[in-house]
Amino acid sequence: MIETVASWLQHSTSTVILTGAGMSTESGIPDFRSKAGWWKSVDPRTVATVESLAGNYALFREFYQLRIEALEQAKPHKGHEILASWEQRGLVALVATQNVDGLHQLAGNKDVAELHGNIVTIRCAKCRKPHSKSHFMENAVCTYCMHHLRPNVVLFGEALPQEAWNRTFNTVQSADVVLVIGTSLEVYPVNQLPKMAKGKLVYINLEVGTHTQGFDAMIQGTAGAVLVQLDAFLSR
Repeated sequence: MIETVASWLQHSTSTVILTGAGMSTESGIPDFRSKAGWWKSVDPRTVATVESLAGNYALFREFYQLRIEALEQAKPHKGHEILASWEQRGLVALVATQNVDGLHQLAGNKDVAELHGNIVTIRCAKCRKPHSKSHFMENAVCTYCMHHLRPNVVLFGEALPQEAWNRTFNTVQSADVVLVIGTSLEVYPVNQLPKMAKGKLVYINLEVGTHTQGFDAMIQGTAGAVLVQLDAFLSR
């Protein structure tokens, strides 16, 4: 199957990569939805919400402060580096990600659609003016309107960034190959994107769930390990 998918990639004129939390776990970032993830101790649906931001800011900030601190120790792994090299070689048209960690960009990808925003930049929750990460970590308020600060993530109850969504939607529809890596495909509306694809659909994940109907190929394994194998065929 690895060789077959590598052949599809070689002959593709437009390949889209769609990544989820499983792409980042090898960099030491917890996956909320895995069996060993943070869901066991913290349910982000009760914290990463517009209601928590407005009504329990202390808990909201503590939750994201811990996530930002954890991210500071994380580095892109070999799989991230391979996707960046594929983009540089013209093999990838777009990396669309549900991850908010910025690791794709840190690895060298330039064309990234952040479908759920990112945790590495900060804005005012009211006037939306940008602020430094250190201001948020120090529990400072907006210097313009004195309101609370927040990361540029998409909270439960908020719409996805329209530009990132439109770019991904349009590119997926016209792609020859769509590689879905490390996502359980449980979160709406991103889980609808594979259904829009007209080209080959490939699913790569450590756990193969029930949301993989319609895929042309499924490869079970970690993102890094599978991408290393695919890259070995592409580099021949």
